[in-house]
Amino acid sequence: MRYRLTFVAGLALGYVLGTRAGRERYEQLKKSAREVAQNPAVRNTAETAAQQGREFAGKAYHAVSEKVGDHVPDSVAERVRSLRERNTNGTGEDDWGTSNT
Repeated sequence: MRYRLTFVAGLALGYVLGTRAGRERYEQLKKSAREVAQNPAVRNTAETAAQQGREFAGKAYHAVSEKVGDHVPDSVAERVRSLRERNTNGTGEDDWGTSNT
C-alpha cells in the first residue's frame, strides 16, 4: 500500500508540474531533442554503437547455439533464422533507421 501511495503521489506531482510547464515548454524540449538527434556526432556514435551491438549479438548467437544445440524448439530456431536472413539480405537498414555499415 505504501508503494502504491508513493506512486500515485509521484504521478500527481508530475502531472501538476507538467501542466504548469505548458505546451510552450514541451515544444521547446521537443525542438532541443530533435537538434541533438540530428547532430552528426550523435548520429555517428549511435550508428557505431548499433554496429558493435550487432557484432556482439552475432558472437553471442554462435556461442549460445553451440552450447544449446538441438534443445531449442523448431519454432524458435526458424524465427531466429528468418531474422538473420532478413538482416543480411535486407535493405541495409535496421528497424531503428540506422545503416548496417
